Formats: sequence, C-alpha cells, structure tokens
Amino acid sequence: MSRLPDTASTVIVGAGVHGLSTAWHLARFQQQRGRDGDILVIDKTGVAAGASGIACGVVRNNYAQPAMRELMAHSVAVWESDPQAFAYHPVGYLQVAPEVMREDVVRIAEEQEAIGYDSTLVEGEAACRTYLQGLFDDWQATGATVVLHERRGGYANNVRSMRGLAAKARAAGANVADGVRVTGFERDTTGAVIAVETDQGRIGCDRVVIAVGPWIRDLWTLLDLPEGIEVHGSDGAVRRDVPMWTYWGLQEGTLGVDPGMLTLADGSLPPVVHVDSDVPLHDDEDGTLITDELWGIYYKPDLAFDGVQGGAMPIPVERPAAEVAVDPYGPASPDFTVGEGFVRLWTSALAACHKRFEGQRALYRREASGGIGAFTPDSFPVFDTFHDNVYVIADSNHGYKMLGVGELVARELLGEPQSLLAPFRFDRFADGALHPTSNSPFPWS
Repeated sequence: MSRLPDTASTVIVGAGVHGLSTAWHLARFQQQRGRDGDILVIDKTGVAAGASGIACGVVRNNYAQPAMRELMAHSVAVWESDPQAFAYHPVGYLQVAPEVMREDVVRIAEEQEAIGYDSTLVEGEAACRTYLQGLFDDWQATGATVVLHERRGGYANNVRSMRGLAAKARAAGANVADGVRVTGFERDTTGAVIAVETDQGRIGCDRVVIAVGPWIRDLWTLLDLPEGIEVHGSDGAVRRDVPMWTYWGLQEGTLGVDPGMLTLADGSLPPVVHVDSDVPLHDDEDGTLITDELWGIYYKPDLAFDGVQGGAMPIPVERPAAEVAVDPYGPASPDFTVGEGFVRLWTSALAACHKRFEGQRALYRREASGGIGAFTPDSFPVFDTFHDNVYVIADSNHGYKMLGVGELVARELLGEPQSLLAPFRFDRFADGALHPTSNSPFPWS
C-alpha cells in the first residue's frame, strides 16, 4: 500500500458495493460540476473482502415494501448500465409462492406495473403449474397458487463486479486504499467528525461515509450512536430499548453439478428462482419430514460458483450483538457457516421442485459459505446523516443488489436530497413510519 494521505475531503469506510459505488458516483459528479474534493476509500482488508465478495449476487425488484421496490428499480437500471463491467447476467427473477403469500405477490405485481417494471403475474394452482412446467420440463413441486416472473433483474458475479466497480471509482479519480483499519473518530466541539483515526495514522476530513455492511455495529459504537432505541409502531405501540442491530446467520451453498444442468426447457439460461412453499417438505433421501411450516429457497446456475448456487431462510443468532464476532466472515466465527440442517433442507427442496435434482445431495460442497448479516429493528436499511457530517449506509443485509444506492448517496452529499432514500431515515423508528412486513419466511422480503 502506498503512503496514506494525511487529509481527504471525503473519507469512505468500506470497499464493498456501497462504498465503491458512492466513491465512483461522487467523483464523477464532482468532475461534472467542476467541484474540488479528493475522495479516499479505506478498507481494513481490501476490495470485495467482506460481504459483497461472498454475496450470492441476486438482483431483484421483488419486495412487498413500495419504498424498497422503487429503490431496487433504480438499482437494476444501474446494473443494466454496464453489464460487462459489473459481470451482470440479466436473466430475470422468478417468484413461486403459496396461497398465504398470494395477496402480497399480487400487490407487488400491480405496483411493478405502476412504475413500469416488466413482469408477468400468474394466478391459480393449475395455471401456475402449467406456466412452471412450460419453463422447466421436470417441474414437480405442488401447492403454488401465484407466480411472478420479473423480466429484469438476475445475478452478478460478486468479486468481479466489485473489481469492476473499483476500477470505475479509480478511473473517476477516487483513491482506494487497502489494509487500513478504523480505530476511532476525532470530533470537534459540535460533534462533527474532523478526522478518521486508523492503524495507519490520522486522516483529516470534511465528511465521512460509513459503508461497512455487517460491521456497522462496531463503527456505530465508535461514533457514540445508541445501542438501544425506542421504536414506535404504526399502531401506536412503543417498544423501548430495542437493539439497534440484531444478527442472522445466512444459509447459502453450492451443489457441485454442471451449471448447465439447470436450464429452461428450450436450453436457455433460467431466471433466478425463488420458491416459498407451505407444502410439507420431506427428506430427499429417507423420506422423513423436514418441516411442515412455511419454507423458502432460492437458486441459480452459476459458472463463478461452478455449480447451482443459492440459499434458504436465515437463522437468528441467539446471543447479544455485543458477543457476535467482530469479523463475521473470518475464522473467528465458524459457528456461522451453514450446517447439515441447511444442506438437508436445501437439497431436498431442490429435489421437490425439479426431478433432475433427486439423489444429488452427495454433490453438495461442504465449504464455508453464508456469513452473518446485521439487521435494523424493522429489517430494512438506514441511509442518513449523523453528527452533521457522517453519512451512514446501513443496508440491513439488502446490500449487494442495491448498486444504485451509491449514486443517490453521492447526490445527497452534494446537497441534493433524494426522495428514494427518504423512507429509510433513522427517525422513522421514532415516527412510527416502519416499513410493512410480508408473509415471506425471509426477514428481508
């Protein structure tokens, strides 16, 4: 690493999707407007070393929350702006759901139509079965009464996309420095940050952007922000001393088959598939019951993972946030890698959906995957300014797919408030303006 500068106009902490996207857009906007200001991105390890570098890579609009749906429509457009640089595959996204989720999915489809987001809605069990068997000639799952096929969206290669984003940031004039760990913040009498303290020295600055994914708790603490908050519900109920951050173990993995094994009936690449079901799921090998409750999986063929890659519902981390390992992706936290329960559920669910996956469990790769995610009290992001000049991007595990957030944050840093970010301010918890929940088994849907 070259010598770290003593000062920078903007210091961005985190070289993942949000930090690099913010740096890229801020640098190019400053050039367009003839504004000065050097931009420094620092990361304790390097580009794509954290959550963005192990992300499943799914890009979708499929949310029950209108604000998330509009934000994701913007982000999908950014992915589409340079598919090659972002290693982006625009294959679409397919949601398959049971009757308990039908109302949610129909509303999503209606609101996608209202914002001009191209998708196809199918309702009724017989119609859904016909539609799915038209896509996959071995489709055999039952119980779906609604299908939403998003024609946009898809997936991207995690590391390649972040390297492409870093190249864009550097080309626009931003400096990206690896191996720099933040140890504290120096603040003036008003509370504003005037310097970032690191293990490589002090960096004076005019403003700071925090974009560190699941490590947000530790930077939040260094900024003297509250560990527990008061949360007002839309019904008037008040919860006090609610933990600002809770953790979920993410369950993802790869079935080591030829990625070409999963194609559409016409031989083309399939969309990313997400299946939620309330049909009892049985073990593909011995027939024993795995669950008779609502379950969900997602999957896609992926050359970068060299197999069929995907995941299932996350698992709550049953211990205080303060006890969660500081490095959730490192060797200090082996208890957050997926276990045999996930392998059994995910491979059995694949087999329940497609005949081609029957008897394939032995090909599952038993390697580190997943990690943990840091979630806010309503499981949705916070994009807001604290201490006058610290912009926090806390993605609540929605991060990788939201490539466009950096553009919006850059505009706000230049004094242009963004309506797409307004629903994600911190004060929503005090104002009772929480995002609506869905009937999905996933906390981020």
